[in-house]
Amino acid sequence: MKDKQFKRGILVGLFLIVSFAGTALVQDPPVPAPPPPPGLPIDGGILAGIVVAIAYGAKKTLFNKEK
Repeated sequence: MKDKQFKRGILVGLFLIVSFAGTALVQDPPVPAPPPPPGLPIDGGILAGIVVAIAYGAKKTLFNKEK
């Protein structure tokens, strides 16, 4: 009688261990990465900076009054 209960207890314990281990292995699919940000145009800013630098240099060169 005790042998039968012992075997049943072992089987129930193994069943519980396997069921908990099985549920622990189930994972949600990974969240997809967000899309990369759009590229920002820098052409206009560089061109405007060059024009301002040339105009400033020309003004300093042409209107330089040495005393």
